[in-house]
Amino acid sequence: MPQDDMLALPMDLGGGDMGGMGGMDMGDFAAPAPLGGLDAGGFGGGMGGGALANPAAASGLSGKAKAAIIVRLLLNEGAEIPLEELPDDLQLELTQQMGRMRIVDRDTLNSVAGEFADLLDNVGLHFPNGLAGALSAMEGKISRHTHTRLRREAGVRQFGDPWERLKQLPPEDLAELAQAESTEVAAVLLSKLDTAKAAQMLIHLPGPVARRITYAVSQTANVTPDTVDRIGLSLAAQVEARPDLAFDQTPGQRLGAVLTEAAAAKRDEVLTALDEEDEEFAVSVRKAIFTYALVSERMKPLDVPKLIRVLSQPDLVTAIAFATDEEDVATSEFLLKNMSSRMADNIREEVAERGKVKRSDGEAAYSLIISAMRDLVATGEIELKSLEEDEEQGSG
Repeated sequence: MPQDDMLALPMDLGGGDMGGMGGMDMGDFAAPAPLGGLDAGGFGGGMGGGALANPAAASGLSGKAKAAIIVRLLLNEGAEIPLEELPDDLQLELTQQMGRMRIVDRDTLNSVAGEFADLLDNVGLHFPNGLAGALSAMEGKISRHTHTRLRREAGVRQFGDPWERLKQLPPEDLAELAQAESTEVAAVLLSKLDTAKAAQMLIHLPGPVARRITYAVSQTANVTPDTVDRIGLSLAAQVEARPDLAFDQTPGQRLGAVLTEAAAAKRDEVLTALDEEDEEFAVSVRKAIFTYALVSERMKPLDVPKLIRVLSQPDLVTAIAFATDEEDVATSEFLLKNMSSRMADNIREEVAERGKVKRSDGEAAYSLIISAMRDLVATGEIELKSLEEDEEQGSG
């Protein structure tokens, strides 16, 4: 028999709909269907003069065998098929199925490929694969409570690589996870993160803890993939087991945001009362408060033009004219220094003509400037200097 009439099939295929394979169900790997009278056990006596399949033989193949043929064909053509996204059990069954298959003649191959092409032509809508895919598609469209409950019911593993879930966590949460685990586990976590995220995680760790974890990275050379997978699953399970909280921010951040918008007299009154009731909470609130005086400390000079563009000049004039305290004056000079010289000169002239500003008008102008800056931070257009940077610059 001419060799060019055959397609060798050391098959490697799994289940699922494989991107729309219709009736070619991969969920049930039974014994391989006969391929055109060819002995599936190999060439041996099974070839004994028997004829290969004609086109009609494709109808006798199981859906899984057909899907295996299609995937092998696609792999031969260099197509990228994300088989690793299939559940582990289907990947295992797929590999075993491919190992049982040997030869398919060209007529059968063309028949199966034609049937597959017809199925693709008839696909009008493709739904996500299982609950995991549906949850990914619906994220942000359904309530967070419902989404979280369904994820827990589905199980962490159904969401693919647990490390992808962990990499989405903020660095402070990753640091909390690392501190709760052994040094070796924390070293694996650090090693699996992107370099930027890993660096941010280290920032949120106490110095001695960070040093122990970074040293432990040197001990991870012989860690196996199975161990890394188990660690990822365990950490992801801890994340999923956390209770669904009503607020995204800490109590100090929430109250700090409120006091930021409050009048200065009321803000000082509340902070004084908090100092008497709970000094530690008062400190966390103060760290979250953002005032006009702090603009020059937390804002980067290159970001000032972005803020100026979203503010009206009368509001700037009012705020600068109202500023009399030393720290407020420093912020006014910071803004003037980092805007265009022409605009700065115009504002100075208007401030000189403005005269005294009422407290209510001045504090309202302050509030508008702070709110505009917080909006720019929220949209990612500017990034404030961290408190750690401020402390380092102050100590320097």
